[in-house]
Amino acid sequence: MTNENPGHGAVWDLRGDSYAHVVGEDGGGSSIQRNFEDFLATRDLAQVREVVVGWWGPGWEGNTSELPVRLLSEVADRLPNVRSIMLGDIEPEESEISWIEHGDVTPLLEAFPLLETLHIRGGSGLRLRPVRHGALRTLWFETGGLPGHVVRAVAGSDLPALEQLEMWLGVSEYGGDATVADLAPILSGERLPALRHLGLQDSEIQDEIAAAVASAPVVARLEALALSMGTLTDEGAEALLSGQPLTHLRRLDLHHHYLTGTMVKHVEEAFAGTGVEVDLSEQEEPDDDWRYVAVAE
Repeated sequence: MTNENPGHGAVWDLRGDSYAHVVGEDGGGSSIQRNFEDFLATRDLAQVREVVVGWWGPGWEGNTSELPVRLLSEVADRLPNVRSIMLGDIEPEESEISWIEHGDVTPLLEAFPLLETLHIRGGSGLRLRPVRHGALRTLWFETGGLPGHVVRAVAGSDLPALEQLEMWLGVSEYGGDATVADLAPILSGERLPALRHLGLQDSEIQDEIAAAVASAPVVARLEALALSMGTLTDEGAEALLSGQPLTHLRRLDLHHHYLTGTMVKHVEEAFAGTGVEVDLSEQEEPDDDWRYVAVAE
């Protein structure tokens, strides 16, 4: 069942009883609140398992994700079977990824103790406090600049069920100021006993990250590793190949990289016959020594 507004887009869009898509209009916060109230009044909330929050309005003061976060958190007891929340399902025509305005998203994890997937797009103003969450299995930050304090909050959280962690770290110009030191608790794996899929991507310090990953304890139990979308060069690839074995992986994702043809061949040869699926697509060329991540603005 789908209900759409012929103007800005879907006011609320329900694709079967288990899916709810709530968005605002050009009017910003007041419209998303009205649309959310419509959603609450017209659906069997006990059937909803997935909530996707789209455009909540232009980025003037107050029009951040704090409003939909608050609205959802306040009615969490009426949504007992929600297992997945996507916050920021916003197309580039509505807002570039680094212009999406957020606030503190911690209340979602606090209000939904059975949540299994949290997917956040956009990093501007994003805040997170260290939490303990026993059910979360997938945590995905899709940004052009993930603040270091958010990375440190993830690293300081207790997430015993987390199987997949993906962080698009982005660039400093858009707030992506995380360092390898911020990632150290994640790479140790001590608080992430169930982690099997790790993505540390879209970074302008991709070589440094690759070097740290090469000796990271968490890698031994991973099934998939993504160091893609960033500025990986031969230096980072050589560090990976010289470090701990990676042939236990099912997939190694290095797409959008700056490896030379010689290094691409070297990597391919290193994994030939191992069964590891290696993605070396999107071989980029520096622009006057400038290297660009795949997603920034």
